[in-house]
Amino acid sequence: MKKIILENIKTIFYALVIAILIRSLLLQPFYIPSSSMEPSLLVGDRLFVTKLSYGYSKHSFPFSLGPIKNRIFFSEPKRGDVIVFKTPADNRTDYIKRLLGLPGDKLQFIDGNLYLNNVEILKSKIKYNSKIYCGKSKVETKVFKEKLLNGREYLTTYYVNGSYQNSDEFFVPPDHYFFLGDNRDCSKDSRFLSSVGFVHKNNLVGKAQFIFFSTDINQGSAFNFWNWKNILRIERFFKKIV
Repeated sequence: MKKIILENIKTIFYALVIAILIRSLLLQPFYIPSSSMEPSLLVGDRLFVTKLSYGYSKHSFPFSLGPIKNRIFFSEPKRGDVIVFKTPADNRTDYIKRLLGLPGDKLQFIDGNLYLNNVEILKSKIKYNSKIYCGKSKVETKVFKEKLLNGREYLTTYYVNGSYQNSDEFFVPPDHYFFLGDNRDCSKDSRFLSSVGFVHKNNLVGKAQFIFFSTDINQGSAFNFWNWKNILRIERFFKKIV
């Protein structure tokens, strides 16, 4: 009996070690709890983030307890990537946003349009209005397709009324990045210097790659199998994140 117990303990230990290694070095699942990245990411989306994409830091490990002081095997993120990072305010909270500003860039909102290094980021209107969540409230927005100079395209939303118009100039420091939510008027991101601001490269956790599961939490819990046709967003399963 003692030998069986010891074997079970060893099996559990090895399984935990393997799970921690996979989570730290390869893939980590994340849940989307807010609407700051709508329409690209919806509340209730579950996605996988790849850890190797930008190398490793202490934040690659559970509870940020990694033995690494600085980033190793670093690869520069690309503008337009959707990235999970630890907020500089506490180095603990996970945020997911889109990378818009690289080190040395200047960004500014002028009359509701985003300028990158004095060049306007072009956006084409997809819909005049669409109901998008901000917290628990639905807000009428305009949906645009933005296109970066490197060819990356993605959807963004702006409030029909009371949209963010003008900002100060943001100069991205060396080894830092500037992030924005796709739901531009309902996102706490790098525009808010006291709570997020510029994000150091050591705070990057990984690149969001694809959605593997998604539920509409407004329709109920996934455990309510009798209502799965309304709860499960099957069309979002294994959807690549752009």
